[in-house]
Amino acid sequence: MICGDESAAAHADDGCGGWSEEMAARGVVAGGAGLRPPSEATTVRVRNDELMLTDGPFAETKEQIGGFVLIDCADLDEAIEIAAKHPAAGYGTIEIRPVLDGVPGAV
Repeated sequence: MICGDESAAAHADDGCGGWSEEMAARGVVAGGAGLRPPSEATTVRVRNDELMLTDGPFAETKEQIGGFVLIDCADLDEAIEIAAKHPAAGYGTIEIRPVLDGVPGAV
């Protein structure tokens, strides 16, 4: 997940400086997308069978998820190497998480 504080919005249109092309050439990209800002989010919760909608993010945090990329890596070392090359690692944060095993559609 690609995360950053509000100042990261200034980089939204920067592109990835060749990172996407390199990862495509390596055959490791399995999907991903940039996300609109948290201010445009709609949060959905159901409690006691009641639908509750909230405009904006559910939690106020200093960093928000700005996008995600699914990468098919051999191991954590490769995931770290790939994440460190992403331009957003220089101004924000890249969070690496494994995909749950056995989830339909998971890569």
